Amino acid sequence: MAIILKHEGGYVNDPDDAGGETNFGISKRAFPNLDIRNLDEDQAISIYCYNYWIPVMGDLIVSNELALQVFDMAVNAGTGTAAKLLQNIVGTEPDGEIGPVTLNAVDRYPSVSGLIEKYKFERAKFYCRIVSKNHAQARFLWGWIKRIENSKM
Repeated sequence: MAIILKHEGGYVNDPDDAGGETNFGISKRAFPNLDIRNLDEDQAISIYCYNYWIPVMGDLIVSNELALQVFDMAVNAGTGTAAKLLQNIVGTEPDGEIGPVTLNAVDRYPSVSGLIEKYKFERAKFYCRIVSKNHAQARFLWGWIKRIENSKM
């Protein structure tokens, strides 16, 4: 959580940020009934645990570093996107939900370090596609890329 909280920072309400109003990275867009401005760190951690870590099966992913990459992507782009990136790499149906089939394919992947590097590469491509579709997002690209490299245990 410390790594995610460091990436996400505190309260921000940037009109150019697709996430809109956020605090600790928790967005009003994703949680419209939440008082974002007054969110505290413990509440943010609870939201991350139940809405991002558990859905991506973070405790069951074979590598802590891979689990952190998938979790960080889920926080930044949604659990479905994070899952589909992983599923496309390991060759399972990209349904956006990590379950036993995906976890088994992750476990059978020939190289954990290769899987981590491929996942990081796919994350970078995802962010570049965002910028190619909306050039106003270019100012966030370097931060997204740094985030990929700084998601290590």
